[in-house]
Amino acid sequence: MTASTDAAVAFGQAMARPTGPDGAFELVTEPVLGPAIPVMKNRLRAVADLLPRSLRWGAADYIVTADRRISYLEHARAVAALATALRDRYGVTPGDRVGILAANTPEWVTAFWATQALGAVTVGLNAWWTPRETAYAVDHSRPTILVVDAKRASALPELPDSVTVLTMEEDLPALIVEFTGSPMPTVEVDEDDPSVILYTSGTSGRPKGALHSQRNLLAVVDYQRLNDAVIDEFCGRTYDPDTPSRSRHLLTSPLFHIASLHNLVVPRLATGGAVIMNRGAFDAETVLALIERERVTNWGAVPTMAARLLEVADTDRFDLSSLTAFALASAPSSIALKGRLQETFAFARNALVDSYGLTEFSTAVSVATPLDIAAFPGTLGRPIITVDVEIRDPLGVPVADGVEGEVCVRSPFVMLGYWEDESATRAAIDSERWLRTGDHGVMEDGRLRLSGRRSDLILRGGENIYPTEIEQCLDEHPDVAECAVLGVAHPDLGQEVAAVVVLHPGAEVTPEQLGEFAAERLAYFKVPTQWRITDEVLPRNATGKIMRRRIQA
Repeated sequence: MTASTDAAVAFGQAMARPTGPDGAFELVTEPVLGPAIPVMKNRLRAVADLLPRSLRWGAADYIVTADRRISYLEHARAVAALATALRDRYGVTPGDRVGILAANTPEWVTAFWATQALGAVTVGLNAWWTPRETAYAVDHSRPTILVVDAKRASALPELPDSVTVLTMEEDLPALIVEFTGSPMPTVEVDEDDPSVILYTSGTSGRPKGALHSQRNLLAVVDYQRLNDAVIDEFCGRTYDPDTPSRSRHLLTSPLFHIASLHNLVVPRLATGGAVIMNRGAFDAETVLALIERERVTNWGAVPTMAARLLEVADTDRFDLSSLTAFALASAPSSIALKGRLQETFAFARNALVDSYGLTEFSTAVSVATPLDIAAFPGTLGRPIITVDVEIRDPLGVPVADGVEGEVCVRSPFVMLGYWEDESATRAAIDSERWLRTGDHGVMEDGRLRLSGRRSDLILRGGENIYPTEIEQCLDEHPDVAECAVLGVAHPDLGQEVAAVVVLHPGAEVTPEQLGEFAAERLAYFKVPTQWRITDEVLPRNATGKIMRRRIQA
């Protein structure tokens, strides 16, 4: 055997012991909303159950920012106080929605956990949205409470009278002080009750609310706990769930994404590791200094962020030796980028992993280990524990190994559905709980390789952008007859947004004017940066749909 094969076999054995009979992470097959699928036998049923268990980590760091350190004990006290205030003063009950519209702050995390303590549903709203987009999501999710930071509070749209707005800078601290000492509320929820709504752009032009269950989030937690146990097994140590993790996780992506919320902030309550929260716009040198200062061990980076590290001069002046887990996520990354990272940074040679996931799935579908990346460039690795993957043809029939088709997945990680959108849910999830991702790829010897990401999707710096939403916005302009929005290559962001616009006869409008029109209605990252104005009609097929592949930006 080769060294890599030996390592793979040893890792498989380390995985088999804790997931086998009587193991701490024993796998069993149970019905999940109908079909029987693999789940972990010894699991919690409510996300809020993590809160009392986190008290064992005591004075250890939970959240660290540039100027604050919040221990697990301090965090739990604040959550208990805020949850009590939300219940007793504002009447929040199980199933109610509590929206959060803010940049990353410790208060965002406190508001999330207070919501969970009440059995309510946290609605993570995109902090980059325009007031128009925020108004749609608030109207769609109908939160009882909307928690906002000062910047968003100053630009809120008109809201229904049923929504109470609480500010992070004034209202939350005052409530926490007033209700300090309150016991943590307890409620009964089912593991398939809703826990979180996170919005993802929809092909219909409006964002869709991916509704995640208690089971979804706790399955992610158990997956990460299992990873810790497997590493201990692999290294010959005894896994002890009551020993706090020494991991220190760098948070650089927004909390309204699954990468930050489900996969970083939530699992720490079960493991005892720390969240090192970078605030403000991403700056490569600031982040490298933060890794050095806080001895960060784990970082999941958007490829655009990773690429910007390569632009920093003299990176050797930063001590990055603590970083032992470095994952690329949220957007595709090229083989060339991974190669440059490995050439430049010592930590990337042994710690770099790649993955494939989507909001509707709560976590990664598959993960490519450093061994996978070295031996099979371009792969996204094997499906993670409890995940089944099928590649299907247009009729929904599974295809053979090596044949391209749509990636379909089934697991406890699959969302409940889209919030109050039964037709979209039926289109995405079949009766056997298989999720149609809309992405295309192939399976090769058990490893997944993507061949296309949702044909129309634009991936700009880790943000998913659907052209239809932008096209519908531009169609509102009185001079626009029709338009098509495309993704074009960008050396830093991966892709940027381009628009081809057909004007009404005799109309005159400049790209700058169209850009201003779009910027008033769309988040800045959706506004086209390339424009082509033409009088040629756009190519369409027999059913009237625009044929994007025949359009040149």
